[in-house]
Amino acid sequence: MARLLYSLLFYLALPLVLLRLWRRSRKAPAYAERLGERFGFGAERSERPLWIHAVSVGETLAIAPLVELLLARQPQLPILLTTTTPTGAERVRALFGDRVEHRYCPYDLPDALNRFLKRTDPRGLIVVETELWPNMIAACAARQLPVLVANARLSARSARGYHRFGVLTRPLLRQLSLVAAQHASDGERFVALGLPLERLQVTGSIKFDIRLPADIEQHGEALRQSWGAGRPVLVAGSTHEGEEQALLAMLPALRQEHPQLLLVLVPRHPERFDRVAELAQQQGYRTARRSLADVDTDSEVYIGDTMGELVKFYAAADLCFVGGSLIERGGHNPLEPAMLGKPVLMGSQVFNFAEICRQLAEAGGLTLAESEDQLQEHLARLLANPKRAQQQGLAARQFVAANQGALEQLYQLVAEQIGPS
Repeated sequence: MARLLYSLLFYLALPLVLLRLWRRSRKAPAYAERLGERFGFGAERSERPLWIHAVSVGETLAIAPLVELLLARQPQLPILLTTTTPTGAERVRALFGDRVEHRYCPYDLPDALNRFLKRTDPRGLIVVETELWPNMIAACAARQLPVLVANARLSARSARGYHRFGVLTRPLLRQLSLVAAQHASDGERFVALGLPLERLQVTGSIKFDIRLPADIEQHGEALRQSWGAGRPVLVAGSTHEGEEQALLAMLPALRQEHPQLLLVLVPRHPERFDRVAELAQQQGYRTARRSLADVDTDSEVYIGDTMGELVKFYAAADLCFVGGSLIERGGHNPLEPAMLGKPVLMGSQVFNFAEICRQLAEAGGLTLAESEDQLQEHLARLLANPKRAQQQGLAARQFVAANQGALEQLYQLVAEQIGPS
């Protein structure tokens, strides 16, 4: 009955959902493309693929190592990867080309999901992290399809949200085949919400097993040369509204002590690229953009306004700030700059990666700031002490290396739960 009411409310809200999609398409036209896929339409499959659902860029990057391992070890296994955002779709194409099929995930409506499942006929579903939808899971359960939640994380904040809708959450969790949790604390929250204990495995985070391009350091060095060799570089990655303003406000004081400092801003969402560039120019900064290839050694602010290059910018940095953490977004993944041996800084809002950030900070590889003023103080301290920054970067790299190995565990669980059939 609860799921029936949920579905009815979703159908009633559908005009608003489509209006929001249309409004987003005005800034990012790709949102208006392939609309039929969001209602389950698309070509029928003759082979039964493994369905993997990743919401957007972060989840796609997180599951990429597992996809690569599946492609290498089971080349006969078709893979269908769904996302909800165009940026996620772009990442799928960039990472895998035509080796996997991409579709937009259908809305969590019974008819859309039934249509999608009938046309694709998957052998099972892997949900990345915590994208759990009642009708999606129920539709798979009705067809006796195994559902595995991979690299699962559940913050205390998200757990409270699921708890408020326990009448939907409990049946959903009982229909899951297995939850492969990143940390014991994540697993405990799933069990408290109703997941049977025997369906929980704590594997660690496969984000530690991301493989960076072999030539990434060369790319980083090439960027530094184009910006001006020898100047200090602060890269702020995956930033959101409000964070760029805060960093630009810090820049005069930081440049007073380090006149050659370059601030590289890489907004999380591409529809904000132009706005952030305008913001820097309006404040009087000499601003260059990656897409225009107009950088020179006099630039004070550089906008990373291309997709898929954030790791290159991190490779070129002296200090890395990871965004979504000065505002209540929960922070983004700090492990890529950590893998590169860069000192990482974040604000206090890191609930999306709470355990990783706690451990990385305890290992000495991450500096957390309680406020914008404190972040400025930390940045100034590390810029003034390159040796200390280097030590923090080394600690970050060592922390990542010490926590690798979850990928193989997850692959074995997937092979057991959703093997070829």
